[in-house]
Amino acid sequence: MAVSYKKLWHILLDRDMLKKDLSVAAGVSKATLTRLTKNETVNLDIMLKICKALKCDISDIMEIVPDKDKV
Repeated sequence: MAVSYKKLWHILLDRDMLKKDLSVAAGVSKATLTRLTKNETVNLDIMLKICKALKCDISDIMEIVPDKDKV
């Protein structure tokens, strides 16, 4: 299984926010946002900070997707 943060990027577009805006609002580093951009896993505490900053649920910003080679 893999993680996808496409939903997060759609929310940022809808809210006219840049990644650096999210970094400041959520108090997370630019390195963390780079990990998210690469669909790498991050600590749950970080995801909760992002949810709090965006006033959303975790399912609104990420999803678990099957591995492409196992479909």
